[in-house]
Amino acid sequence: MGCSVPTAIAVTSPDLVLPPNDRQTPPAVVQPQDTLEGSLLGMHALIEQHGYVIALYSASAGNDGSPPVPSEKSVAQRLHTVRSVLESDRIALLGIDLPPLGIALLAQQLRQLSVCDFSPGVLASSARLLAHYIYAGALLGSVTKLDRVRVSLKSHAKSWMPGAQFAVLANPKPQLVRLGQEEQLAGPEFGTRLVVANGPQPPSDWVTSTLAPAWQVQGVATVPPPAESSRWWGTGKLVEFAAGLHDVSVLYQLVSSVRRETCHWCELELIGDRCGFCAAPLSVSSPAVPPPTARALPRGAT
Repeated sequence: MGCSVPTAIAVTSPDLVLPPNDRQTPPAVVQPQDTLEGSLLGMHALIEQHGYVIALYSASAGNDGSPPVPSEKSVAQRLHTVRSVLESDRIALLGIDLPPLGIALLAQQLRQLSVCDFSPGVLASSARLLAHYIYAGALLGSVTKLDRVRVSLKSHAKSWMPGAQFAVLANPKPQLVRLGQEEQLAGPEFGTRLVVANGPQPPSDWVTSTLAPAWQVQGVATVPPPAESSRWWGTGKLVEFAAGLHDVSVLYQLVSSVRRETCHWCELELIGDRCGFCAAPLSVSSPAVPPPTARALPRGAT
């Protein structure tokens, strides 16, 4: 793997910056959201220093097609306004449909890959591929206000029972189970590292004591909870978790195994069916290609 000047990986909040897995992983940049002027100055400085910027933000919506909550919408609008005012084609704005801790984990993976010999276009378009291999969920003390994952009326009713706890998987395939039942959360069939964030009122230590061994994770890291987690999951009684690939050589192999194309609009390299910078599809005449189905990486891969 070769190295180049790292493309800047930006997030919208400091609590979305996970500690690096190694000394080579560069830090993430927090894009200022306080004022438009601050956002413009911050983004301009990033472009001058790094050349290209990949900014991640939440693009989540309920399964019923409801729009994002106001804070998510305003953040997205601010980022698009900044790119429009700067008239820059070197800013990739990626709306990620993952819970907050899942976005933080994806940003960490992109940070790891940013020092490799991938072009900015390949790095940006790899986000959709990498996100498909992130198992993001939470242990919840209540699902009465959960609107990000489909919840049955039966589960809603059971959530009112004293002591009821629910394990929820939002990605890659939504799933909800009540603790104490035979059904278990479907885990990854490849080696992962688990990141855990306890909310202000964690229901229990089930994630570290039961889920982590069941998923045979290769390590557990505890981090502070993102500020948006309680709102995203609809309760403060939660333990959010995200499991994903953590070895840079495995991440590199995954991304480099995908055929590279050239964007017909901005002429940057890309993988998959859409450019990460200009959002143009691979070909005007070609139909959209659905996201890749999960390919099982060996659990012991490192």
